[in-house]
Amino acid sequence: MDGPKVGVLALQGATEPHRLVLDALGATAVDVRTPEDLAAVDAVILPGGESTTISFLLDSSGLRVPLAERLADGLPALGTCAGMILLATEVLDGRPDQESLGAIDITVRRNAFGRQRDSFEADLAVAGLPDGPLHAVFIRAPAVERVGPGVEVLATVGDRPVLCRQGAVTVCSFHPELGDDLRLHQRFLEEI
Repeated sequence: MDGPKVGVLALQGATEPHRLVLDALGATAVDVRTPEDLAAVDAVILPGGESTTISFLLDSSGLRVPLAERLADGLPALGTCAGMILLATEVLDGRPDQESLGAIDITVRRNAFGRQRDSFEADLAVAGLPDGPLHAVFIRAPAVERVGPGVEVLATVGDRPVLCRQGAVTVCSFHPELGDDLRLHQRFLEEI
């Protein structure tokens, strides 16, 4: 394939839907489980899942330091739901020992919209995304409580930012891989 090689962090969480979207868009999707896997990709997706578990697995797999270094060097990243939490500079309502990667200057609150039974769907107006609103699926979703000066808010639910970008890092509270709308992944691939 001619598209970029995009790693999907495959330690825990919903990885297959992201791989299917990447394949549909002409990218080469690969699982990232080791530092060697990470070294071979042009970009990375940190999927939804359980952020504290993924954080622990980043350490046990030896991926935390090389991932942080690649992000600091400008590796394009898309973080969805738990991935947003992992990429943030500060996490509220997490475990005291939970570490984030600090790749985007935001403070995120875990489960900000409530528990599993409070999951919902919404149509979002996304800045710079043509062709109408983006249908978004929120499952035990985090929300941004603080946005740093270099962060662009691309979409909100009420007054809460749910899609943000800073440099090569894009994060969202929702699961764009669970719908039929591929535009967010497409834009991510175009920015690699």
